[in-house]
Amino acid sequence: MEDVVIKRALLSVSDKTGLVELGHALAARHVELVSTGGTAKTLRDAGLAVKDISELTGFPEMMDGRVKTLHPKVHGGLLAVRDNPEHAASMKEHDIGAIDLVVVNLYPFAQTVMKGASRDEIIENIDIGGPSMVRSAAKNHAYVTIVTDPADYDNLVAELEESNGKTSYDFRRKCAAKAYSATAAYDSMISQWFAFADQQQLFPDMLAVNGNRIEELRYGENPHQRAALYVPVGPHGSGIAQAEQVQGKELSYNNYNDADAALELVSEFRDGPPTVVIVKHANPCGVASGDTLIDAYRAALECDSISAFGGIVAVNRPLDGATAEAITEIFTEVVAAPSADDAAKAVFAKKKNLRLLLTGDLPDPKRGGLAIKPITGGLLVQSRDNGHVADSEFKVVTKRTPTAQELADCRFAWTVAKHVKSNAIVYAKDGATAGIGAGQMNRRDSARIAAIKAREAAETYGWESPRTVGSAVASDAFFPFADGLLAAAEAGATAVIQPGGSMRDDEVIAAADEAGLAMVFTGMRHFRH
Repeated sequence: MEDVVIKRALLSVSDKTGLVELGHALAARHVELVSTGGTAKTLRDAGLAVKDISELTGFPEMMDGRVKTLHPKVHGGLLAVRDNPEHAASMKEHDIGAIDLVVVNLYPFAQTVMKGASRDEIIENIDIGGPSMVRSAAKNHAYVTIVTDPADYDNLVAELEESNGKTSYDFRRKCAAKAYSATAAYDSMISQWFAFADQQQLFPDMLAVNGNRIEELRYGENPHQRAALYVPVGPHGSGIAQAEQVQGKELSYNNYNDADAALELVSEFRDGPPTVVIVKHANPCGVASGDTLIDAYRAALECDSISAFGGIVAVNRPLDGATAEAITEIFTEVVAAPSADDAAKAVFAKKKNLRLLLTGDLPDPKRGGLAIKPITGGLLVQSRDNGHVADSEFKVVTKRTPTAQELADCRFAWTVAKHVKSNAIVYAKDGATAGIGAGQMNRRDSARIAAIKAREAAETYGWESPRTVGSAVASDAFFPFADGLLAAAEAGATAVIQPGGSMRDDEVIAAADEAGLAMVFTGMRHFRH
């Protein structure tokens, strides 16, 4: 395909960033500028000669600007195949001039939704003419250049300078691909708003998803896999993807995944005391609350200091220098915090590879949204696990009622278990995990593995007994048999929290009573696969 000389440009933008500079660059190359409404005014105010779209079409803008570019003299000029004799004859017969360049960005639909506008205002900010021009120009990219992003204006000007006022087919093809992505993302935002906000459909008949690529990562879970980070287009909350990376080398796919797991869990404690979460391979290996952040970190580390090596740390308070010093005593991949003081930043600066992520506000653990998981040939979609059970909703099912301390430990263990891969068993005592068993094929083995980790910790730190002694134990799902509960009792647990609902609940309750355990049912399961 040949290069195309840019003789006429149609500009119609909501975002005026860089518009005047682009207008001057085009005018300097004697490009005729055709424009609409506010875009035309901005260009004229900058001293540029502009032809109104109404002059081009012979029709005035009407219906409050809803109808202005939806005209054969616009779309004929965009869609005509220039070297097709029939197309050329139609252009001549109907006095349709070719349009070589289209610069369009769309009505600010997402911004309108985010500011809490009324339904009528949201509907008015659904662009019709803009996407139509974008799609027409992009389809005919053999002859027409389409630019939808102000960030690409400099690339356009550079292309014109290098090619003496022309654009190459390769450049136009890349612009067309980006243009279709822009309209697809725009339509997906509208689709999502109609489905979720306007119609309250959690699972619409057609699911539209979108995302802007933030960066291409070094590789995926393994070096032979490719990976990239995307964030949703339009309204979305804050999280690891939006965190500011203060220092450290590039984040990997696994770093993002693990840091997200750590942030999700520590956010459960965002309104609680200073709390630290240590994650390894997407599972917490130590979680603790304390009077200070450094106390919480040390207690979390003591749960499983072996697994913590090379782990991810997340905290629910601004990082201070003393806690930062403690964290850097062992190899740590990533630290995530709402903020960090100068002393903490100075400590981490000495560890040039350690990534420090500042998240600002922590995510709301009760927020809604969808979780999407690809499977072979499709997508599994579910609502987020934002379920919470108040202490008042706990049902005591044993003869013995838990003490106030046991109930607090139950709550802590239950909160952590929600974020441990199933089958999950979590022992907790005095606001700290004592042992965590994750991802086993049966619950008894998870209970035993967690107890083993607790015994190893006791040996490492010279304690008289493991912290599982006198602890509360949480199970993310019911005990199908009494064996898992008995394993926890053998480890020294005195209280149990679990969903209940097994066909053998009576058997498990009887075993708990015989062992002198206090047990509460939550009625809510927290599988995490």
